[in-house]
Amino acid sequence: MTTPAPSPEPPLDRTAGSAPARDALQGLASEIHKGVVGQDAAVTSLVVALLCRGHVLLEGVPGVAKTLLVRSLAAALDVRMRRVQFTPDMMPGDITGSLVYDNATSDLVFREGPVFTNLLLADEINRTPPKTQSALLEAMEERQVTVDGVPRPLPDPFLVVATQNPIEFDGTYALPEAQLDRFLLKAVMPLPERDDEIDVLRRHADGFDTTDLAATGLRAVVDAEALHRAQADVATVAAEEPVVQYIVDVCRATRRSPSLALGVSPRGAIALLRTSRAWAYLAGRDFITPDDVKTLAPATLGHRVRLTTEAELEGTQVDSVLAATLASVPVPR
Repeated sequence: MTTPAPSPEPPLDRTAGSAPARDALQGLASEIHKGVVGQDAAVTSLVVALLCRGHVLLEGVPGVAKTLLVRSLAAALDVRMRRVQFTPDMMPGDITGSLVYDNATSDLVFREGPVFTNLLLADEINRTPPKTQSALLEAMEERQVTVDGVPRPLPDPFLVVATQNPIEFDGTYALPEAQLDRFLLKAVMPLPERDDEIDVLRRHADGFDTTDLAATGLRAVVDAEALHRAQADVATVAAEEPVVQYIVDVCRATRRSPSLALGVSPRGAIALLRTSRAWAYLAGRDFITPDDVKTLAPATLGHRVRLTTEAELEGTQVDSVLAATLASVPVPR
């Protein structure tokens, strides 16, 4: 086993930039923290994914507020959220929906599955077989579901946040590379620091109720219009040719690493460009730098590579391989 590279710390600076859309997105993290203590890196990963119209894989042991984090995000965005608890007996139609017989019309009609929402929490996604896991592939990549040959578009915005437990493997099905590659980012939610854990207990001692986030003062601070405007702004963040070449060189270097059996695909390189743009946007800049690339590389690329058997036996960690890879690639000036 490897320890995934930790998600980056957030650059959210309220003084950076003056665009209303960016200000709203910067305030989103503060609003989420009314429901969740700490976990800054995971919160920022969700904000970056929203800006990039991507999806997030959350990894953490039970009880570190993965579900609460997603519910807090949904409340701060004022979007519809659905949660699916994945189990070994779940079928693809349980996710996408299926055709059912309508007695009134004597015809087959489509009944939407839980994927038809704005924010889908795929809880313990590795507890369901690959056949059902693959039901999300089309939805995540093309934002539509095809049933009986008919494509049906999903709502916009659409974000999948999947969770998995990194230490429990009995009765689980590891996500295949094709599925992992659909996730823009992987965020690791560690156990909280002592001060944060004290804050959690103090909140609960004061009557904090995880089922009533409105009581904490958490409110919707970003609407669909502001989100779409911010997404359009991110797409205009400049990527100069030397930085684009740097991203390509970093990803190509992973394919040559003797410690990796699988390097980063071109889709991974595109993802690193997108997340670097979002990071620069949140920092109040209209261009990306090599430092943006270095910061986002662990969370964007860590789940897209696979160690060789020899490297695993030697106890090599993915994050250390990526750090060595980044150090080996010349940084443009």
